[in-house]
Amino acid sequence: MDISFATDKGKFNYRVCAVIVNNGKLLCMHDYRSPYYYLPGGRVMMGETAEQAIIREIEEELAISARISRPLWLNQAFFKEDVSGIDYHELCIYFLIDISDTNLLSKGEHFCGQEVDKQHYFEWIAFERLKEEYFYPLFMKKAIYHLPTQLTLITERE
Repeated sequence: MDISFATDKGKFNYRVCAVIVNNGKLLCMHDYRSPYYYLPGGRVMMGETAEQAIIREIEEELAISARISRPLWLNQAFFKEDVSGIDYHELCIYFLIDISDTNLLSKGEHFCGQEVDKQHYFEWIAFERLKEEYFYPLFMKKAIYHLPTQLTLITERE
C-alpha cells in the first residue's frame, strides 16, 4: 500500500525520485496525462525504505537494475497539481542514481517505458533547457547546477 492518502484539504504523498544524469543532461519523463516533465520515481509503500522504493521504481519504469550513489535532497512541497487540480502536501527524497552498469544509454535520447509501462516517455534534457521547459519540481531548475563536479564521473565510466 502506497504511503499516500486524501483528506478534505487535499492529498499527502511520500515519494522518491531518481536524479539520473549523463553529460550535462537529466533523464526526465512525461506521460499522456501530464503536459509537464518530471523525474522517474514514485510513491513509497508501507514497510518499504526509501532506498528500496527508488530501486523498485527504476526497475518498473526503466527496466534496469541501477545503484544509488547517494541521497541528494529531501524536499517538502505544497502545490496544486496542474492536471487534477488537487492540493498536495508532498515529501520527496531525491536520490542520485548510478547507471554506469546498465544499458540505459543505449536506449537513445527519447524512448518509451518498459513493456508493462508504455504510457511513460523518457527524454534526456540538457540542464540549460530545463529553465525553459514545463518541468517539476521547480527547485530542480536551479539545484541541478549546484551538484558537485564529481557527479559527471559517475556516468562517464561506460
